[in-house]
Amino acid sequence: MTRTTLDLTGLKCPLPALKTRKALKPLQPGDQLEVHCTDPLSVIDIPNLIRETGDKVEITERNDARIVFLIEKANASIENVNGAPRP
Repeated sequence: MTRTTLDLTGLKCPLPALKTRKALKPLQPGDQLEVHCTDPLSVIDIPNLIRETGDKVEITERNDARIVFLIEKANASIENVNGAPRP
């Protein structure tokens, strides 16, 4: 299990969610991605993204300065769970 940190401070919607999705792709099941954001909309966008991917997310820090998400890559992608590969 590895933990990668992604610093997205200063980026505005939709970039934090898009860059998080891209950073999740090469991770192996059990790997963790720690995402640092300052965009208040990321508390909506990133959990919605993780719901789509089937991974696990928790907000480990939330204050006026930043929001920190800890995302764990799931064992199976949502595409495999549904039985239909994505293009």
